Amino acid sequence: MKHAVIVAHPSAASFNLSVARAYVAAAGGKGHEVVLRDLYRMKFDPCLAQDEIPGAPGFAPHADIVAERALLAGTSVFALVYPLWFNAPPAILKGYLDRVFGLGFAYAAVPGGTKPLLSGGRLISFTSSGAPDSWLRLTSGLEASRRLIDDHFAEVCGLVCVGHVHFGGITSGIRPDAVERSLETVREEVRRYF
Repeated sequence: MKHAVIVAHPSAASFNLSVARAYVAAAGGKGHEVVLRDLYRMKFDPCLAQDEIPGAPGFAPHADIVAERALLAGTSVFALVYPLWFNAPPAILKGYLDRVFGLGFAYAAVPGGTKPLLSGGRLISFTSSGAPDSWLRLTSGLEASRRLIDDHFAEVCGLVCVGHVHFGGITSGIRPDAVERSLETVREEVRRYF
């Protein structure tokens, strides 16, 4: 089984990168193939160009997207790891989804709509925020992210969302034992679903 772990956080020492690394180690420890796509360290360009919009004159994915899609070919599980900022994913992640998972890779155009091209694949999300879970429930922030990514994005691509783990109240002063408990949750999710 091939996993693509896609992480979006500017700090290499972030909680999110720790989550991604724990996922990589857990899935790799089960003998699965894992590719880590660290969008900030890759310096991924999230800006969709005019000629990357379906129907635009000269429409075609750019060379960086062709290479990224080739790297992701055959992926069974997409694991998204990202913080919630203003109750939404970072722009770099949204740009990655727009550019990489666009027409011809994640879905095809058909009369009256689209047809998923990643059917049979799975999606799992790990999110974090500095705000406590109670505030995210009150503001519907987590629910909005789940609807956008876990429901809509997954459906368009044909992926089945197997889970979404959110870690609230994550601050720079988080104690190491709290981080370790969170990382054990990540490892448990890998064991549970894969």
